[in-house]
Amino acid sequence: MPDDAIISIRQLSKVYPSGFAALDDINLTIKRGEIFALLGPNGAGKTTLISILCGLVNPGPGELKVDGLDVIKNYREVRKKIGLVPQEISISMFETVWATVNLTRGLYGKKPDDVYLEKLLRSLSLWDKKDNKLMTLSGGMKRRVLIAKALSHQPQILFLDEPTAGVDVELRRDMWQMIRALKQDGVTIILTTHYIEEAEDMADRVGVINKGRIVLVEEKAELMKKLGKRELVMELPSPLTALPSAIQIDGLVLSNNGNKLTYTYDTRSDYGEIGRVIRTLYDHGIEFRDLQTSQSSLEDIFVSLVSDNDTNADASKGEAQ
Repeated sequence: MPDDAIISIRQLSKVYPSGFAALDDINLTIKRGEIFALLGPNGAGKTTLISILCGLVNPGPGELKVDGLDVIKNYREVRKKIGLVPQEISISMFETVWATVNLTRGLYGKKPDDVYLEKLLRSLSLWDKKDNKLMTLSGGMKRRVLIAKALSHQPQILFLDEPTAGVDVELRRDMWQMIRALKQDGVTIILTTHYIEEAEDMADRVGVINKGRIVLVEEKAELMKKLGKRELVMELPSPLTALPSAIQIDGLVLSNNGNKLTYTYDTRSDYGEIGRVIRTLYDHGIEFRDLQTSQSSLEDIFVSLVSDNDTNADASKGEAQ
């Protein structure tokens, strides 16, 4: 287990009695103190992986360690280090907010700390609701209580499984402010989300999982650099029926109506290449009314990776047949 790793997963698989393979030979290392975003379509294996690490689902073959401890052999010690915000709201509706977080803290063997719990509830805008029974709270407030429960015992690792799905914009904003603060305090955060723009904004590294397999793990900035594409869109003052045959530029496409030229290039390309493209066009009498550039988002990259993975899997299946 690397020195900077807080979670280490080696050759982990999970096959349910029905024969469904939820996870297939997962190898993954999470660094201490980072925000790691795990992206994948529905049914990709994200929740299964988190549930195994949190001790909620029995693992199949493989090795799982949290802070150097075996997840199975040292279950109690591992669980104390982890906080989980699940997708589903599962809390006792007859308890008050204060009783819920106070009890959860005690269940993890932590001594009472009213000062910490007050600070936590205030950070989630729950302090004025501390004496309310959970049944009286809105869906967004119940989601805040789940977050408070997950943090009540001051875990070293926080799992957020689709934490902002279906919540209001205010809660989403408050959550991300709190997550940034937790990272500053050294908490490791593992996030699964469908809001890819949040992963793009928050994560240090990104992992992509599809059909139970890890497709890619990469530093977010490096991933954008490697797989991101830029487009230079050139609006023409008058339509072209075709490009001059002398112009042979890979990635240059004339629109169907002839009003635009689009040049697609790798973000790693030398910016001088763009100048050469423009000069070549100008030398052939092609002028522009407007120029615009855009860069692919993390969502574009994610869709591309998953599509490529599906294509390769289908090809392998065809070869096997």
